[in-house]
Amino acid sequence: MSVADTMVAVIEDDPGIRDLVTDLLRREGFEVLAYADAASFFRSAPVERLDCLILDVMLPGEDGLSICRTLRAARPRLPILMVSAKGDDVDRIVGLEVGADDYLAKPFNARELLARVRAALRRLRAGSEAAAGEEAAIYRFAGWTLSAGNRSLTAPDGALVNLTGGEFDLLLALVSHPQRVVTRDQLLDWTRGKVATPFDRAVDVQLSRLRRKIGDDPREPAMIRTIRGDGYMFAMPVARC
Repeated sequence: MSVADTMVAVIEDDPGIRDLVTDLLRREGFEVLAYADAASFFRSAPVERLDCLILDVMLPGEDGLSICRTLRAARPRLPILMVSAKGDDVDRIVGLEVGADDYLAKPFNARELLARVRAALRRLRAGSEAAAGEEAAIYRFAGWTLSAGNRSLTAPDGALVNLTGGEFDLLLALVSHPQRVVTRDQLLDWTRGKVATPFDRAVDVQLSRLRRKIGDDPREPAMIRTIRGDGYMFAMPVARC
């Protein structure tokens, strides 16, 4: 996927910020589509062709959180970067809880925005390359099947479980290091790379979402255990095929 073949949508009601982000990305060679609200986005955006979405939280009409929820049902692995004037931890966690892959507070640095977009696209590209490569392993645990090739998770009853790109990367990192304590910093490095910060809450929120999706009781998790003071451990035996 070259930059010229990459389509990024921006939903931002502030025309100054919208133009700034659009111009920045176009100068870098991306194809950019810009929208002022949810209505115009859903009316004309080629949702199935998008490679990344930059989404403001506070919008007239339908807000960014609602848009994120809707898109997660249609495009589970679409990279979504939320931006908002609200930079408090609670707001970041809410954004990540509804399925955003990353969250950036306004006012943001243009270089940081660009770095986060590129990081999201690298994670998406890495998944696509794995699907065609020799590393497309299949992991089986407790009746579940995780396929690195087509980036899918199948429940014991055969149902496909929708995971965001970040959730999939996190689960893959855990099952590929089973019954071993991995630190939060290691998980951040493996799943988020250089854009991660020491205060990045994405891992914590995505772990919580993962536990719910695989039926792992957060009060007494049997699969993804928290090792207090050390990190996390995927406790189940894993067979790699």
